[in-house]
Amino acid sequence: MSLRDRVNPHIRDLAPYEPGKPIEELERELGIEGSIKLASNENPLGPSPRAAAALERAVGELNRYPDGASFVLRRSLSQRLEVRPEQLVFGCGADEVLELLAKTLLSPGDEVVHAWPSFAMYPIVAKGMGARSIQVPLDGALCHDLPAMAEAIGSRTKLVLLCNPNNPTGTSFGAEAFEEFLAAVPDGVVVAVDEAYMEYARRRDWPDALAACQRRPGTIVLRTFSKIYGLAGLRIGYGVADPELAEYLQRARHPFNVNRLAEVAAVAALEDDEHVARTRALNAEGADYLGRELAALGVETWPTDANFLLARTGPAVYQRLLQEGVIVRPLHGFGLEDCIRVTIGLPEENERFVKALRGIREARA
Repeated sequence: MSLRDRVNPHIRDLAPYEPGKPIEELERELGIEGSIKLASNENPLGPSPRAAAALERAVGELNRYPDGASFVLRRSLSQRLEVRPEQLVFGCGADEVLELLAKTLLSPGDEVVHAWPSFAMYPIVAKGMGARSIQVPLDGALCHDLPAMAEAIGSRTKLVLLCNPNNPTGTSFGAEAFEEFLAAVPDGVVVAVDEAYMEYARRRDWPDALAACQRRPGTIVLRTFSKIYGLAGLRIGYGVADPELAEYLQRARHPFNVNRLAEVAAVAALEDDEHVARTRALNAEGADYLGRELAALGVETWPTDANFLLARTGPAVYQRLLQEGVIVRPLHGFGLEDCIRVTIGLPEENERFVKALRGIREARA
C-alpha cells in the first residue's frame, strides 16, 4: 500500500491555501525593484510603537516558555471587551481558533454553512475534518445572503461561519439582519462570526456579536491582532464565546500555542488607542480616495467596511499591475475572474496604484 493510500481521503484531496509570494521573490522573478504590496490587507502604518518597544524588552526572555493561559492578555482583553476571562480562547492567529472549532465540532459527513466567495480557509478547515462545505452564494450586492444561509442549514449542520466584513468583498451586514438570522438558526448549531476587520467598519448599525455570545449558547466571535493592530507577523488572534463552548475549545488547544512575543506585543498594542485611531482615519481617507478615483476611471467598486477594496478591473489586470510593481490580490480562485482586491495603503501607495491602473486602461483604449 502506497503512502497516498494511507492518507485520509479528505486530506489527500484537499487543495491547500496558497499564500502570496514574498515581495523580494516577485521582484527577482519579474526583474523589477521598488514594488509595493497591496495584496495581504496589512496595516501600512506597521505595528504600534508601544508594541515594538515591548518586543524589544521581551527578547531577553525567549529562553522561557510562554504563559500557557495568556493571563495578562486575558485580563486586559476581558476588561476592554467587558466579557468574562473564561469566555476568551487564544490562538496562533484567528485561523487557529477556526481550526479549534473544526477539531471540536466536526466529523466526516457533518456540514459547515458559509457564504461564498468568503474567507478561503472556511472550506479548507471543513474539508480537513472530512466535513462538507455548504457554500451559499452572495446576493446581487455581493453581501451575505443571510436568509438563504438560514435555509441551507440542515440536520447535519454543525457550524455556520459568518465573515463580517466579508473577505474578499469588504461588504457587511447590519444589526437587524444579524438578529433575524440568529433567530432562524436552530439551537445546537454553532454560529461563528469572523470579525477580523470589524475595527475598520463605518456602518452605524454594526451588529453586537459579543452580546449574542452572552445570550445564545454556541455563539463565538473571532477577532485578530493581525489587521488594525499591525501584528500579522506574530500571528495572534482570539475567540469570544459562551463559557461552555470556550471551555471545550480550551480542551482542544495545544499548550503554549501563543508565543511569548505575540502576547507581549498584543497587550501593548491593545493599550495604544492613538495608533488604532490613526490607522482607522488613514484607512477611511484611503477608501474614499480609491472609491472616487476608480469611479472616475469607470471601474466598478463595492462599499467596504474593511481595509481593502474590491474592484472590477477586467481580466489580466493583475499581471499588468505586477509589471508596474504594484502587487494586488487576483480573485479568480473565488469565482471573481474580472476582479481584484486591493489593500488600502499609504496615500502615496494608493496614488501609485491609481496611476498604474490608469496607464493600463489608457493603453487598452
